[in-house]
Amino acid sequence: MKVEVHADAAAVAQAAASIVAVEARAAVAARGRFVLAVSGGRTPQLMLRALVAEDVPWRATYVVQVDEWLAPAGDPALNVTLVRDSLRRAPLPPEQIIAMPVQQAAATSQYAQALRELAGTPPVLDLVHLGLGSDGHTAALIPGDPVMDVTDRDVAIGGVYYGRRRMTLTYSALDRARRRLWLVTGSDKTQMLARLRDGDRSIPAGRVCQDHALVLADRMAAGERGPRY
Repeated sequence: MKVEVHADAAAVAQAAASIVAVEARAAVAARGRFVLAVSGGRTPQLMLRALVAEDVPWRATYVVQVDEWLAPAGDPALNVTLVRDSLRRAPLPPEQIIAMPVQQAAATSQYAQALRELAGTPPVLDLVHLGLGSDGHTAALIPGDPVMDVTDRDVAIGGVYYGRRRMTLTYSALDRARRRLWLVTGSDKTQMLARLRDGDRSIPAGRVCQDHALVLADRMAAGERGPRY
C-alpha cells in the first residue's frame, strides 16, 4: 500500500480523478470497458465532479456501487443519488450507472449477477474507490458486524448502522479488484489511517487487500506525515 499526502480534500479529489481517468483509458484499451466501483458517503462527490473534466472514455465506462442504504426509491439518503448528481455533466449514458436494487427482495443476488455480466465470473472490478470511517469501517463493513465474515458471496446485507441497514460488496469482491483507491480526509481519520497503513486487521478497513492499493490523504488525516503534493 502506498500513501500520498495532498494539501486538502480538493487536492485529494483532483488527484483521484486524474488517476481514475488514467485507469479508465488503460482498461478500455486492454479490455474494452472500465468498471469503477464507488463507495457511498460524501467522500467521492468531489472526485466524481472533478472526473467530469477529465479525458474519460465515458461510452465504455460503467459505475457500480460499493454500498447502499436500504431505503425506498427516491429517498435522499440513497448514495446513488449523489453519484448521479455528481456525474450529471458527464457524457455517461444513465443506464451505465448500475444502482444496487435495494428495494428488491432478491437484491443481493440480482446485484451479484449484474456484476458478473459486467466484469466476468467471478467479477473483477477495474478500480474500487474506498473511504475510511473514524471507527475503521469501509464500505458497509462495520466493526462487529457478521457481514465481515461473509466469504461465499460478493454482495451481502449488513446490520443496522445509523438506524438503517446497508447492502455492501464483501471482502471477496473488494480483494479481487485490479486496483483499490482510498480517499481519506479530515483530522478524525488520523488514527485509523495509521492503522490502515500498518495493515491492522482488527479494524474492518485493515482486512482489505493492500496489493495494488493507493491511499490519497489530506494533511489533516495524515497528521502532516509524508510528502505534500
